Amino acid sequence: MSLPDLRDRRALIADAAISTVATAGLRGLTHRAVDAAAGLPTGSTSYYFRTRSALISACYLRLAELSLADVDHFEASHAPPDLESAAAALAALLHHWLTVARDRQLARFELTLEATRRPELRADLHTAGLAARSRAATLLAALGAPRPAPAAELLAAWTDGLLYDRLAGALAETRPLPDTTELTAVVRQMLAAALTT
Repeated sequence: MSLPDLRDRRALIADAAISTVATAGLRGLTHRAVDAAAGLPTGSTSYYFRTRSALISACYLRLAELSLADVDHFEASHAPPDLESAAAALAALLHHWLTVARDRQLARFELTLEATRRPELRADLHTAGLAARSRAATLLAALGAPRPAPAAELLAAWTDGLLYDRLAGALAETRPLPDTTELTAVVRQMLAAALTT
């Protein structure tokens, strides 16, 4: 049996680190804990990511990669882009992030807060944020937004706010997750507002 290549091993470690942050918080993010979560021999994580900062940066970049792959998948299944198909695609994406990919979103919020306290982590977070906003601007331009970049900033903020509210907000534990019908209605309003920005 052959060992996974370098890229696969790095992705495996980043995925295990993300899962560790989601379940144990940043205090639980150690090289040893990630080794255990990934099912790798002790020392594997520190071989690929020498410092904790390097491991956290790997999390940011992997989260961005996975999120953009999700966007590609849901865009492809709801083409061509018009307001209704875009609302359906974004609602399906949000539902996926609130359910199947819930841990990734929780880890992303925790890691984002860490970057506010550690300036050396901000560059990778910034890169990831720019990629998401660029994709949103492309979608909004295709929908006819007169100013796609500012509209993308708003859409990203509203999307993050909705995710945070439903996953970690004050009422997250006491209400059910929204279904795709509810999310589609909310997203339709968000897109309509963004298109007038």
